[in-house]
Amino acid sequence: MRRVRPGAVSRGALTSVAAGDTYEEPKDLPRLWHVTLSVSGQKVPLADLRRALEQLAHDHPFLLTSRYATDHAEIRYWEEARDLHDAAAVALRLWGEHRQSAGLPQWEIVGLEVIDRETYHQRIAEGYGPAPATPVGVHPF
Repeated sequence: MRRVRPGAVSRGALTSVAAGDTYEEPKDLPRLWHVTLSVSGQKVPLADLRRALEQLAHDHPFLLTSRYATDHAEIRYWEEARDLHDAAAVALRLWGEHRQSAGLPQWEIVGLEVIDRETYHQRIAEGYGPAPATPVGVHPF
């Protein structure tokens, strides 16, 4: 085991590069995507829905925030994926795959937005999107 003294920077393995070569980041590294998933359906008791969304947040630890009403909900979270297609595919499966384990209602997905981290931060800086002070967790609309 290699020890690093306090205050020292631990460096990873070194890679040799021939003189004149430039380093390029691999193109298939995962990126962070901000996902907003909207679902709706028949009315359900608020207490049951809140409990189900809290269980979903427990099962899916990257869940950032959920807002809900008796007949619809919106889930926002960060997904790590290679590209938008992969992030969207995971998002489209989220509700159905956790429906039984979390006790989610038989609602359908009615909206999906997947944006990269840069776009998310640009929107926040321009005053669009959820306010940065929006509390993390499960909250009614």
